[in-house]
Amino acid sequence: MPSRRTVLTLAASLPAALLTARYAVASTPPVYANDGIAVDGSDVVAYFTEGTPVKGSADFTHTWNGVDWHFASAANRNTFAADPEAYAPQYGGYCAWAVSEGYTASTIPEAWKIVDGKLYLNFNRRIQRRWERDIPARIAAGDANWPGVLA
Repeated sequence: MPSRRTVLTLAASLPAALLTARYAVASTPPVYANDGIAVDGSDVVAYFTEGTPVKGSADFTHTWNGVDWHFASAANRNTFAADPEAYAPQYGGYCAWAVSEGYTASTIPEAWKIVDGKLYLNFNRRIQRRWERDIPARIAAGDANWPGVLA
């Protein structure tokens, strides 16, 4: 029979163990989104057609991969809806540098680059410059780490 001290120790540690278990089974969502909106509401098609981030509108929304994507026009929304994988940022919109390092981080719409027809986002412009020092190696590392970094 366990001693009173053992029972009290186990009882005291139970809440911490349950909390740890809760976070151990939690995973990172497959798409980075603020309040359920991808890329801070930027129109991802515009990166390809206009070469710059363009703020999307809630009037032109498409839900894909569990989040809402905003677009500047119905045409861009329809283009995305027809082939979302062609326009959605790589690594679910998480920072390409972070994913190449084995973790996830948020991004800003202004830190972006299209490489070989794919959109990559970064945490900020300083991190983007670090990522750009060796884009092929960073993409190779990111591809190797993705989607394992979500676990």
